Amino acid sequence: MKDAALFKAVIENVVDGIVVINKNGLIRCVNPSACLLFGYTSDELCGKNVSMLMQAPEGARHAGYVERYELTGQAAIIGKGREVKAVKKGGIVFPARLAVGEASHEDQQVYIGIIHDLSLEKEAEEKLQKYTNKLEAVVEERTGFLKNIVHTLEQAKDEVNISLQKEREVNRLKTRFVSMASHEFRTPLSGIQLSASLIEYYYNRQDKQKVLSHLKKIKVSVGELTAILDDFLSVEKIEAGKLKSCFKEFDIREMCLEVMAEVGTQSKPKQKIRYKHKGDTTTVSLDCTLLRHCLINLLTNAIKYSGEDAFIHIETIINSKMYHLRVRDNGIGIPANDQANLFEAFFRAQNTTGIQGTGLGLNIVKRYADMMNGFVRFESVENQGSVFTISFPIAKKKANYSRVCVCDEDHSSC
Repeated sequence: MKDAALFKAVIENVVDGIVVINKNGLIRCVNPSACLLFGYTSDELCGKNVSMLMQAPEGARHAGYVERYELTGQAAIIGKGREVKAVKKGGIVFPARLAVGEASHEDQQVYIGIIHDLSLEKEAEEKLQKYTNKLEAVVEERTGFLKNIVHTLEQAKDEVNISLQKEREVNRLKTRFVSMASHEFRTPLSGIQLSASLIEYYYNRQDKQKVLSHLKKIKVSVGELTAILDDFLSVEKIEAGKLKSCFKEFDIREMCLEVMAEVGTQSKPKQKIRYKHKGDTTTVSLDCTLLRHCLINLLTNAIKYSGEDAFIHIETIINSKMYHLRVRDNGIGIPANDQANLFEAFFRAQNTTGIQGTGLGLNIVKRYADMMNGFVRFESVENQGSVFTISFPIAKKKANYSRVCVCDEDHSSC
């Protein structure tokens, strides 16, 4: 009897709610903590179905749990229990942990449910989660800030590297320029000085033919110096953005004939320059000055790198989509190993040693062609000759790119 009284005292004073039900789910008895937890009196609960204390659909599932135990002998929530949504009087829902045990009383099987209120724990968990989220947000924000700093530093590093690379490139070009200029200027200047001295010598002897011959040499040397200076100025204007293309209509045939007459005086003995045009019209819409400079460079190279008795062909082609300007020679050609670098500033092929040149001509041709939305392509075989073609789309809209094209001759695959 003393043990029964002690057990009753424990049940009535335990913190968690205790609800005893029969196999039909009807409440047999509850302890005071259960009444306090749910807000009901003992009389209000006894004889009622336990589902009234659980939120749907948990309450509806309870009958299934009891039936499952009757069949299998295993309660679904015996032991540590599981979380459920319990309902107070008045409909207030709160989280709880429900553990179920079973016992025999007066030859009947009863089930004992122990309900622990998780409201304070859930509130603490929620506060902890909010605090964790806040910390994560702060960490993410600071991480993002650090990433931005790192990205900015990387950009600055890249800019510095680019600046250093450009500086190294400028220094390299300066070195090549000084080396080239000292050689290319010295040759014609020496020729001018020598011819001037010989003119004085032959003038005193009244040898008119010798004087005229050396005057011609002086003119040629002056022309070479002028061409070198023009190349330098052209590159400087392009780099500084001072040179802009100006499109207008002109007769390309007349322009080619004028350049032939002008540059033809520099041709070697017995060299022959031929021109032909294909197309229903000779009118193009390009920058005449830039295209003229391109043709002068290509034709001068053809003359310079071809031997005596050589044939040089200039051809213009106009079809429904493109303008083409082509210069063909049977000169020394370009070694295969040098062709990839042909359009670099100050670059000269390895087989041009001893032939005057700045290495700027083809670089200028390409850049002028780019300014007119054109493409430069070439074919060359060493000791057999070269063919350079500049092609321009007839559409006047400028593209925002440039490239060197080595496609098929009529440009259809570009």
